[in-house]
Amino acid sequence: MGCASSFHISDRVVNHSGKESEDSQNCPQPGHIKPSNACQSTLTEVRFGPMKLYEDQLQVLLVFAKDDAQSNSFCGACERAGFRCNVARTPEAALESFQEKKHDLIIMDHRHSRFFDAEALCRSIRAISCSQNTVIVAVVKRPDREEATVMPLISAGFNRRYVENSNMMSCYNELIQLHHGEIRAQIKLRACNAVFTALEQSQEAIEISSEDHIIQYVNPAYECIMGYQRGELLKENTEVPKSEQNKPDLLDNISSCLRRGKEWQGVYYAKKKNGDSVQQNVKMTPVVGQGGKIRHCVSVNRPLNDHNKTEKPCERVQAESQTDIQQFCKHKDRRKGSLDVRSTTSRGSDAGSSQRRYSSMARIHSMTIEAPITKVINIINAAQESSPMPVAEALDRVLEILRTTELYSPQLGTKEEDPHTNDLVGGLMTDGLRRLSGNEYILATKQLHHIPGHLTTPLSLNDIPPCIAQTMENEDSWDFDIFSLESATIKRPLTYLGLKIFSRFGVCEFLSCPEATLRSWLQIIEANYHSSNSYHNSTHAADVLHATAYFLCKERVKQSLDPIDEVAALIAAAVHDVDHPGRTNSFLCNAGSELAILYNDTAVLESHHAALAFQITTRDDKCNIFKNMERNEYRTLRQAVIDMVLATEMTKHFEHVNKFVNSINKPLAALEENGDNGDEDSVKSILTTPENRILVKRMLIKCADISNPCRPLELCIEWAGRISEEYFAQTDEEKQQGLPVVMPVFDRNTCSIPKSQISFIDYFITDMFDAWDAFADLPNLMQHLDNNFRYWKSLDEKKLRSLRPPPE
Repeated sequence: MGCASSFHISDRVVNHSGKESEDSQNCPQPGHIKPSNACQSTLTEVRFGPMKLYEDQLQVLLVFAKDDAQSNSFCGACERAGFRCNVARTPEAALESFQEKKHDLIIMDHRHSRFFDAEALCRSIRAISCSQNTVIVAVVKRPDREEATVMPLISAGFNRRYVENSNMMSCYNELIQLHHGEIRAQIKLRACNAVFTALEQSQEAIEISSEDHIIQYVNPAYECIMGYQRGELLKENTEVPKSEQNKPDLLDNISSCLRRGKEWQGVYYAKKKNGDSVQQNVKMTPVVGQGGKIRHCVSVNRPLNDHNKTEKPCERVQAESQTDIQQFCKHKDRRKGSLDVRSTTSRGSDAGSSQRRYSSMARIHSMTIEAPITKVINIINAAQESSPMPVAEALDRVLEILRTTELYSPQLGTKEEDPHTNDLVGGLMTDGLRRLSGNEYILATKQLHHIPGHLTTPLSLNDIPPCIAQTMENEDSWDFDIFSLESATIKRPLTYLGLKIFSRFGVCEFLSCPEATLRSWLQIIEANYHSSNSYHNSTHAADVLHATAYFLCKERVKQSLDPIDEVAALIAAAVHDVDHPGRTNSFLCNAGSELAILYNDTAVLESHHAALAFQITTRDDKCNIFKNMERNEYRTLRQAVIDMVLATEMTKHFEHVNKFVNSINKPLAALEENGDNGDEDSVKSILTTPENRILVKRMLIKCADISNPCRPLELCIEWAGRISEEYFAQTDEEKQQGLPVVMPVFDRNTCSIPKSQISFIDYFITDMFDAWDAFADLPNLMQHLDNNFRYWKSLDEKKLRSLRPPPE
């Protein structure tokens, strides 16, 4: 590029092919530069908190009085980075170019003061209002002796300096660092204009204060409602005006919430400029800032629908007794659930004033989505309008509970109070802590296991070896020893027990499939269980199959289910953990496993078990037990199997149990209380509805899946040792890979197995088996459960951490 004209501007435009467009000037280039592929896109998406921004192609202005190696290197670096580049030779040209194009980055030559005063030019650019978000870099000489201070550059308006280095890659790296650092930060700051525009237009009064309660921002709606002008609040260190009508305990409650980083919402008196107090619905949200500390508080205030103008008697009573109404901190604690729905009305009201319903419920009334929960909320909302104060407050509390996402989860104690239960819940009922790291646990897409060679000719049911047949003689008893069968079959109990149980229930006849097909299917399903897992192996599958068959023989269950339900339950039990890796869902989500990615961190393993089971079954006619089924019947069976396998996921454990109790246990109990227990039609109407049959099947497989604490003591102890070892191995691997440890108490060096069993029984087992026993009549299971609990309790009381007491 020539220097004949002092106002000459070169506009270097790089198109997507990496070549200069025709209107570019002939600026000398250090050579052909291939632009970075990462920068080819015209728009780049940038995240700014919850806001999505789009970044245009960056505009760069180079201000160099003459061509030299440094300016040419920056020209080439811009091409490589895919940035649009202008070159100006004089201060006048630079100002003209900047006013026209509003560059994101200006790189200015500060090495030769005889050509132009770089600091004066920087001040001139900074005097232009749109320059506040532009990054300006000074190219300075390499110091001969002592390093000079950068303060004169900063005072002039430069953001940073670049010590001259004409190496192409050095210039390119500088541009990339600027782009991802200062420039992107300025783009985000520019986006704040949109946020402030939204705040300015909001009809709700918004106030932002510092950690010391000094007002830092109010919007026009605040000015209008409170009577203040923004200037008078911001010109000095003005504290948030406080009304004397707010009682000290309310203020302490608010401060406590905000200090703990919790949002507070409730009714609050605000003080207007004229001294009047106005009652408002207020939501205060603490915002974390520098140093990870709470630096700001955002308050969104809304008058109580102008009820302050004509105060009703009930409102006066409420205002006078404000200290008696406990406001609430909105945080996601679990609420203690109960099988007794009456418990929800016995709790103290902490939802704040009933006035809240006039504003917060208005939107719910206007909703057009008539989901069942919406109808319930509308009914409650309508009932509130004519209810006395205590009832309205209780209904407010009900509405708060209904809006939570954990309607069925009991409330836990603190981590310190009950670490075992907390860890079990964290490990079994969550999808893990998301961790952005390079550590990834790849559960590779593996080849499906084929039937081992020595089993390619399946044995007939009548040809089962005598030692195995003898072991299975009492398979219809609850006290059946699955571990003896595991030993006798050399860790292939599922095939042999499956043959016998499926034969007993006539599964082949129902599916219209030959026995040889069923044998092949059982063998290939068992081959896809991991024998290396201490717990989640084919012995566990066989155990769940055994429990399922036992439950299917109970009278109430037989009354409720059809033959297709029984077949679906047996198939679901056999496949419910196929290809289980011996790690929990939380582990796979934390590790970024392929399965977690495939299933979006939701019911990862259960979705995989169900999908793989049908993939294995239908890929080969030799083991396709569904081949001869009519299409609609197959779809019904498939849906039932999938639903039951997914029901074994623990995140919805309490939802399934509570639905079973409220939809089946309680109506049956009501019939008994009314003396209608003998009315077969009434009982049948409860048991055989499609919805309730689904609930029975879910409850059946859930109880079968975690029935270990209800087995005879020796079997219970063996299962406890196996699951503990699997959790120990997971904790070991989490520590080794630097992943979050989701169940810290399961450290093989410190874990108390009795405590873990006590917590598991208390939290998951007792209520579920109480409900299942009330339905299916299982006194022997409940006796085992009681005996086993006392056993673990006795070990814990002796401060023992092992499976068994030491030998005397």
